[in-house]
Amino acid sequence: MTEHPLTWRASPAALALTTCAAVALTVGVVGRWWELMVFAAPMLGALGALTWLPRPATGVRVDSSGGTVRCFESESVQFSVDVTTCGGAAELTVTPAPSDSYRVEQTGDGEYLLSADRWGRYEPALIVTARAGGGLLTATARVPATELRIFPLAPPTPTPLPHSPLPDRIGAHSTRRFGSGVEFGDIRPHAPGDPLRSVNWPVSARRGRLHVTERIMDRAADVVAVLDTTPQAPGPASESLHRTVRGATQVVQTALQRGDRAGVVAHGLRLRWLGADIGRRQFYRILDTVLDAGGAAEGTLVPRVALPPRAVVIAFSTMLDTGFALSLLELRRRGHVVVAVDVLRGPPFEHELDPMTGRMWRLERRNMYRNMGVLGVPVVAWEDDSALDLALALADRARRLSGAHR
Repeated sequence: MTEHPLTWRASPAALALTTCAAVALTVGVVGRWWELMVFAAPMLGALGALTWLPRPATGVRVDSSGGTVRCFESESVQFSVDVTTCGGAAELTVTPAPSDSYRVEQTGDGEYLLSADRWGRYEPALIVTARAGGGLLTATARVPATELRIFPLAPPTPTPLPHSPLPDRIGAHSTRRFGSGVEFGDIRPHAPGDPLRSVNWPVSARRGRLHVTERIMDRAADVVAVLDTTPQAPGPASESLHRTVRGATQVVQTALQRGDRAGVVAHGLRLRWLGADIGRRQFYRILDTVLDAGGAAEGTLVPRVALPPRAVVIAFSTMLDTGFALSLLELRRRGHVVVAVDVLRGPPFEHELDPMTGRMWRLERRNMYRNMGVLGVPVVAWEDDSALDLALALADRARRLSGAHR
């Protein structure tokens, strides 16, 4: 519950009465027309009645049903707001403030329906018009109603993970090691210490001695999506943030549905991160962290506490910021498997380049891809929004080929 002050001023009716009374008195005194003075008397009485009327309210109190409302793109969410006066009396009229970013529809007394087509964080407001003193005083205030968080809608796809050593934790990824699992691996003679439930009785009966069935170990991965939120120049580079958020959402959602732990790092003017965890609640916490990215403090390298050991790092960036590229190289040096996804489509310039400049740009871009790959961080272009799984598969293949040639 928050309070907002009201600044009162004379209403159009009060200004009209004052003008008419002033003109009538002036003309009546100059022309000695007592009739005009009598005509102005009721208007002066109405203006003087303000001293006997109840004191106007000093502010309005806004009580919202929730501090923050959340929904996905193209969905609607309902919330209620109760606006009352405080410190006096007034008649209130409440209307939603117009906006081009989201839609507000009033469904009842104090009930509103919110929706938006693009992800982001918004602050819907209400326009409160107050009247007091019998309509002679008026005040208008714009008061925030709630905080609206629109999450990006990115359905999960079979996004492959780069091949990497997985931590010793039960999951859904098959490994080359034998241990606890469900997939058949091999059959071998029984050894002291093997559990009785692993004995393969049909094979033991045929061979005349005990044999056990070995299973392929299933392990879980730690997946961390790194987002480059550095402010970009106007044009294609600044518009690529939309693809960055959607790609990270798709990777995180797919990892969580496979039973992996997922986390996020927003690397920009302000460095924010959320440690890896499992569950549906973690997915919404990651989305909140992405929407909160931004600020004024300069971020440098990703701290070690932000990523678990041997994590799979998938970075989304325009690859235009040198500091972000150095951060990826530092993560690779720490032992993480790092893959960078280039979300920039073509040159980052607003105007079309001449053929020679465009060719030089593509050549420099290709050299950057090669240099990053040699240092252990493959970079792959994400040309189509629906082909992220193919881009990551190509990046993993390039990483393994680079490792085999070194």
